[in-house]
Amino acid sequence: MERKLSRRAKKIIPSSIQELSHLAQRCSAINLAEGFPDFPAPPHIKIAAVSAINSDFNQYRHVQGVCDNLAKMMKERHGLDIDPLTDVAICCGQSEAFAAAIFATIDPGDEVILFDPSYESYEGCVTLAGGVPIHVPLDPPQWTLDSSKLLGSFTERTKVVVLNSPHNPTGKVFTKGELEIIAGECCSRNCLAITDEVYEHITYDNLKHISLVSFPGMQERTIITSSLSKAFSVTGWRVGWAIAPTFLASAIKNIHIRLTDCAPAPFQEAALSALRSPPEYFESLRSDYQSKRDYIINLLGGVGFKIEFIPQGSFFLFAELPDNCLLSDVEFVKKLILEAGVVAVPGRGFFHTNLSSDEVSNLRYSYQKRYIRFAFCKSDATLTTVAEKLGKLLDAKGHLVLY
Repeated sequence: MERKLSRRAKKIIPSSIQELSHLAQRCSAINLAEGFPDFPAPPHIKIAAVSAINSDFNQYRHVQGVCDNLAKMMKERHGLDIDPLTDVAICCGQSEAFAAAIFATIDPGDEVILFDPSYESYEGCVTLAGGVPIHVPLDPPQWTLDSSKLLGSFTERTKVVVLNSPHNPTGKVFTKGELEIIAGECCSRNCLAITDEVYEHITYDNLKHISLVSFPGMQERTIITSSLSKAFSVTGWRVGWAIAPTFLASAIKNIHIRLTDCAPAPFQEAALSALRSPPEYFESLRSDYQSKRDYIINLLGGVGFKIEFIPQGSFFLFAELPDNCLLSDVEFVKKLILEAGVVAVPGRGFFHTNLSSDEVSNLRYSYQKRYIRFAFCKSDATLTTVAEKLGKLLDAKGHLVLY
């Protein structure tokens, strides 16, 4: 009966991140693999959610106020006018918004440019739509964009460029110059852009998030996807959105309705309180996460990891294995689980560049097996426990040793 599966279903493999999270639960290991906070969500939005449930907002529902607030935020942050009645689609998290955006734009054979490394779901959505992922590698260790590689990736079949900034897994925030190059190519080649901006409020060292949509000519060709999940520590609420020109937003709404009908009604109501949070909330969010970032950098750097790139945004650290470590990323993570009781993600799951066997063995590309992603969106108590666990596995020089 397995032959009854569709060809596209067979191409989608299990998520390594979720598999590792399930392993963490089974082994009672500390989960630094999956990007969800293990500390409470803000009290004011929890109160709003409880109030919505008690007020019986429990049926199919579209909360127009969410769209109104998003339109206001777009005006304040990017100086852009969007129509909250026609240009916003509320979805079940950013994941569904992104998938619906891909399904709304990609026909079989259309090419979609992705920056490598990249979050695993992007390629999966493109594949399900029958599109062709084209991976443009960012150059380590600073994960810079080589404009010649980007320009060389466009063909007459290129339809969409996907941009995630702040970036998962590296923590990179694309520079204004890099964004100008991307925007310029989208405009000159008449391509669409789909952005994942879920970490827009989580940037460090006074860096500011710049949305691709704010560049000349981009509002008419950009779909922004984002959600409540990361900025408000509610990854399980599944309230996200797509902001796009009317013809695109309408198509995304239609696809969303046929997939899930509506996002959770009480959490849409609570989203109103979240989106009205004062500037001080976001300042505190950035400050708290920057402290956690600095802690895990000092921790992992102190036990031998190579930290050549300091995350500029998001809540992930993409750390390189020590030069003297002979283990691959996958082997290292397995031993980390068994010996330290800590789960992280092997970096190779974020690399998708199609390489020949000779290129894989070439030193130029060996970095693809040398990175581990750690999520530091955890409580101070959790991070302290991780330090204690790793501290029991240090050699005389204070470096982590796994056998």
